[in-house]
Amino acid sequence: MKSITRIQLSVMMFLEFFIWGAWFVTLGTFLGNNLNATGVQTGMAFSTQSWGAIIAPFIIGLIADRFFNAERILGVLHLVGAVLMYQMAQVTEFNAFYPLVLGYMILYMPTLALVNSVSFNQMKDPAKEFSPIRVWGTIGWILAGLSISYVFSWDAREAIAGGALKNTFLMAGGASLFLGIWSFFLPKTPPKVEKGEKVTVSDVLGLEAIRLLNNRNFLIFFVSSILICIPLAFYYQVTNPFLVEIGMANVTGKMTIGQASEVVFMLLLPIFLKRYGIKLTLLVGMAAWTLRYIMFAYGDVGELSFMLILGIALHGICYDFFFVSGQIYTDSKAGPKIKSAAQGMITLATYGVGMLIGFWVAGKITDANLLADGTHTWEKVWIFPAIFAAAIFVLFALFFKNEKINVIEESDTPLEGAADLTVN
Repeated sequence: MKSITRIQLSVMMFLEFFIWGAWFVTLGTFLGNNLNATGVQTGMAFSTQSWGAIIAPFIIGLIADRFFNAERILGVLHLVGAVLMYQMAQVTEFNAFYPLVLGYMILYMPTLALVNSVSFNQMKDPAKEFSPIRVWGTIGWILAGLSISYVFSWDAREAIAGGALKNTFLMAGGASLFLGIWSFFLPKTPPKVEKGEKVTVSDVLGLEAIRLLNNRNFLIFFVSSILICIPLAFYYQVTNPFLVEIGMANVTGKMTIGQASEVVFMLLLPIFLKRYGIKLTLLVGMAAWTLRYIMFAYGDVGELSFMLILGIALHGICYDFFFVSGQIYTDSKAGPKIKSAAQGMITLATYGVGMLIGFWVAGKITDANLLADGTHTWEKVWIFPAIFAAAIFVLFALFFKNEKINVIEESDTPLEGAADLTVN
């Protein structure tokens, strides 16, 4: 790959995830403090990610792969997204905000696949070339969080009360505008599907992989993946408002510790899989969910504040050891013919169905523990996902039988597929 191409793709990845990290982490805090949104309304706003994940395959499979260059669609989606971000910064009530964020996420979620498509199209050896480019996405997310906390201090309690968090949408919109323009100068990525070739809904949604559910082990894994998204949704939706309410400083910046830990545990994952197998790896991931939420329930900003930081740092184990290893497991079970379909089915089930349920549940639990003075009984909020994750852990441990999978050490195709996952 040429150096100029590597720079183009790295900037693209950096901006793609900088945009997401610039507003999504603080969304719950913004909604509760500036739009007076209830927990259920906050869940509705976060669930737009799930609706976007459900609709994204249709945009990619029925439009991008058939009619237009991927980089051009990427550019158009981000230019429109910049306009929506600007509008979100102007609204003062939830009813006006919701259609804007829904429209934005329907446009944004397909871009996660498009940036990968543009990248892979330029690579002769994706197994070696993709990771150094994809890591810039994680760096972008981290830098967005650090900027909010340590450069602009928009998540300080006084700044939140003054409405400063609306600036996160302006920052994301500016980056989206830049990426929209940048995309038109990216290397050409023509449609994958030949003219006249039929593409069915089954192809788009990966439904041809549904026969994998006939395998008892895979069925247990599939159901567990959906269920574990319920406690996962709590982390995305509730953590930032929780830490702000209890008085932690520079919350958004400190939450980037979770993304940094993802990078570390991604490197350790192949070693762990090879030594201990898929079952124990998945169980460690689920156990980390339970431990994290217990730490959130009983930690505070005083002597036990280390528990909150450690809970954030566990994100790398929670995410990589379950979701990334799960994609590797799916890849190994699917075989070459339905590999893409199987990954699409898992993504639709988790980011679509699972997290859609999870965001709704998180909203209901948060509302149920709201006190008259506007604060929450956080111990009761966090103990629910802790118990739920522990129950999934027990059921998975009892019914999933360990099996060997091929783990290729130098980040071969399975880990390349895992790189398609969003980093949050």
